[in-house]
Formats: sequence, structure tokens, C-alpha cells
Amino acid sequence: MKNPIYIAYYFKANPLQPAVEILIAELGYAGFESFVETEEGVTAYIQKDDWNRSILNDIQILNSDEFQITYTIEDIEQTNWNQEWEKNFSPIVVDGICAVRAPFHEKFNTKYEIIIEPKMSFGTGHHETTHMMIQHILKNDFTNKSVLDMGCGTGILAILAEKKGAKKVEAIDVDNWCYINSLENVERNNCKKITVQEGDASLLKNKNYDIIIANINRNILLNDLETYTKCLNKNGKLFLSGFYNSDISVIEAECNRYMLKLDENFEKNNWVALKFLN
Repeated sequence: MKNPIYIAYYFKANPLQPAVEILIAELGYAGFESFVETEEGVTAYIQKDDWNRSILNDIQILNSDEFQITYTIEDIEQTNWNQEWEKNFSPIVVDGICAVRAPFHEKFNTKYEIIIEPKMSFGTGHHETTHMMIQHILKNDFTNKSVLDMGCGTGILAILAEKKGAKKVEAIDVDNWCYINSLENVERNNCKKITVQEGDASLLKNKNYDIIIANINRNILLNDLETYTKCLNKNGKLFLSGFYNSDISVIEAECNRYMLKLDENFEKNNWVALKFLN
């Protein structure tokens, strides 16, 4: 398969925060796939096939008087991205028991270890939402549970779910590169109970799960929440992230419509990860 060509936007922001957080959220809605925070701002990546000249027209923060934001753009071959993330991707340990590292890092002596080669896919554990979803998985019982990882990115959460004892895990992402990358990472971690699929919530018809994990963004979550609830078994758990604490009220209100009750909330740098029970 031919590696996709990406366009990189190098943003410089002043003041740095919360400009970078807002910028990442708005760019994510616009179709940008991956982000690397820098000392001056953030670098955002989008596949050239998904790009158009008006891609930034709806990025409201660029028109805000509160921030000074400039940017340059560049076409980037996939191999260049690999060099970039290898240079910047450092291993992490979550709650002292789950290490996330790349293949070229030394092995960790932790209860759980996940080896990820993210390339252009979202999900290394560094971003607040992924980090908090890892915390949720570590804290909850996945033994013999059927699990859905919706918007799986690198497959990191699906991999941890299997390591936590899940009997069956389905990982789904609409992006072809995430689909391929998840397959690679599932094999890299010797996982046997994970099925990876390329697509959206339309794949969930007549499916049922004990646990659903969805780390995407607010708009997609709100759009697909009814589908998730139809798939969730009785006494099931729904973990949602990919949005800010200011979005909690609208997310919770939509969940309450389907008899889902907020049980626990993790928060980190204004990002949140919510646990709902039915």
C-alpha cells in the first residue's frame, strides 16, 4: 500500500494556553488527524486527500482577538513523520502499572506494557484523553467482558482491554490509516481477541457489548450516542472522552435521555473522560 501524503500545519500561538487546546479541538472537528504540541504551539497533520484550501475557514480561534496565531504549511511524506515521532515520542507510565512505549524503547517492569508504533494515528497515551481512558480501564473490571473500542486510533485502548482480561474486543475506526496501524499494533502486542474493522457506527447494527469505549470528539459522540446505548448490555459501562469539561453538561444530558447515569469523571488540563452506567 502506498503511504499517504500528509500536509503539516505548524502553528505558533501566543498566549500558548488555552490557545493550543482550543486549536486542537477545532482542527479535530475539521478533519485533522494528529497533533504534536511544541514549545511555540502545535503541529497538526491532515491527509492531503482530505485537505482543501478552505480547511481553516471554520477555525474560529484564528479570528479571535484574544490570541495571536500564525502558521506555515508543508507537504510531508509518511517516512518523514516516522522520523519526527520517533524523535519526540517518549515512553510513559500510567498510575505506576501500565507502560506505553515504542518498539525501540527498553522494556518496562510494569504489570501492563503496551508497545505502540503510532505513525499518523491518534493514541500514544500522551494526550490527556487517552491517558485518562487508560486510567478508567485500569480501574475497572474487564474480565470476560465483551468490549467495543470506537475510534480506536492506534488500538491502544483495545489492547489494554484484552490485557485486562476482556474475552472479545472489537476496535473500529473510520480512518484507513488508523485501521492499518491498529492491525499492526494488535499483532505487535500478540493480542488474540481483538477484531479490527474500518468504518463508522453503522457497523454496530445488531451488536452487543458489556463495555463501550469511545474517545472521539463531542459532535461524533452526540451523533452516535443512541447507537451506543442500543448496543450496551444491561449493567454495562460506557466510557466517553475527546471533549472538554465545558461539554460535560451537554454530553450528560444526552446520556440521561437514554437512561445512562454519570458515575465517574476524570479531568486533566480541562479535558475530561466520563464513565456512565445503564
